[in-house]
Amino acid sequence: MVSPDRARTEARPVIAIVGSVDSTRAFTPELKHPATAPAACRELGRQLALAGYDLAVFSAKPKYVEYDVVHGYAAQENGGTIFAHVPRHRDADFALPQGSSVAVRTVRDTSPEWEVSFYRTLPSLDAMLLVGGGQSTRVAGVIALSQRIPLLPVAAFGGGAGQVWVNLDKVRNDTTDDDITLLGQDWRPDSARRLVECLDRQRQRRAQWLRDSDRSARRASLSTGLGLTVALLLLVCSLLGFALAGEPGPATGRRLGVLVVTPLLAAMAGAVIRSSFETTDQWARSAVRGLGAGVVSVLLYVASQLLTVPTLLDELDVRRLLFFTLPLGFSAGFTFDLVFERLRSGAAPEPPVPPVGQPPGPPGTGTTDRQ
Repeated sequence: MVSPDRARTEARPVIAIVGSVDSTRAFTPELKHPATAPAACRELGRQLALAGYDLAVFSAKPKYVEYDVVHGYAAQENGGTIFAHVPRHRDADFALPQGSSVAVRTVRDTSPEWEVSFYRTLPSLDAMLLVGGGQSTRVAGVIALSQRIPLLPVAAFGGGAGQVWVNLDKVRNDTTDDDITLLGQDWRPDSARRLVECLDRQRQRRAQWLRDSDRSARRASLSTGLGLTVALLLLVCSLLGFALAGEPGPATGRRLGVLVVTPLLAAMAGAVIRSSFETTDQWARSAVRGLGAGVVSVLLYVASQLLTVPTLLDELDVRRLLFFTLPLGFSAGFTFDLVFERLRSGAAPEPPVPPVGQPPGPPGTGTTDRQ
């Protein structure tokens, strides 16, 4: 759930602050160095303010890391906005000094459960900082990993954030080996600055990945559109064969050309249309494969007719044959993978199909006349 005020700061990235370093609570995995964690969180807040981030927090209670991060963020006096996402019956009061340059915007969810507001908000944010915590922190980290949200699981203080760091090493997303090493190091005076710089690098890589993905999607869309346009032109050209067929007569080069080329164009159109349903649309390659399938299917059909009616070429009715060969070519192209699979498996060809109106020959013969 995004606040309406978010539009005012759209140019500033918003980072979720998640976790707890409360030593009175039992966490699995256990916390490490909880006494030094609050100061580290305040320094992280200060560095986030310097880097130009806005914060998304979910509680103002001191037992959660939001409290210390917010106070470190506000102490920097660098402006910025804190979005407090809370259930409808709660408030978030961080007791910031009067006149603080930081604006706190309360975003109330319609649900009374904190989990709804928490998990609904996370996917819409630009980054996530995890420190300590338990199950909820681990789940938040899994959401960030699955959505490729830039992530800072600070493993120095253990807890759920430490487990998310282990998971991040397997998924990686936009992190490098150096980033994973940095996230797993013990806390040092310059750790906060280096961690925020690591976060900036992740965001830059993710932005580049989004740009590359967008360009790839546009190229794929253009390729698909071009392929379908080519398929339409091929299909129209194949239908023109009916107009070019002419009247029945002896087999000439023109009549044979129309009889063979027309279904091949339809086969290529069918293959290109089929490729538009695939994840990777390579319509040019599919057109060539469809052409091959069309050649095999159409020539086998013509050969079967010549075996059945040896005098077929003496009085060739191209238009009549096209009513069968054109759909045959289109089907062969549309299902070219099945055609080639049948050829590879060595399956026997279908029995010859006699022309329309021609009675089939007697069993055991390939012609209608006695020899």
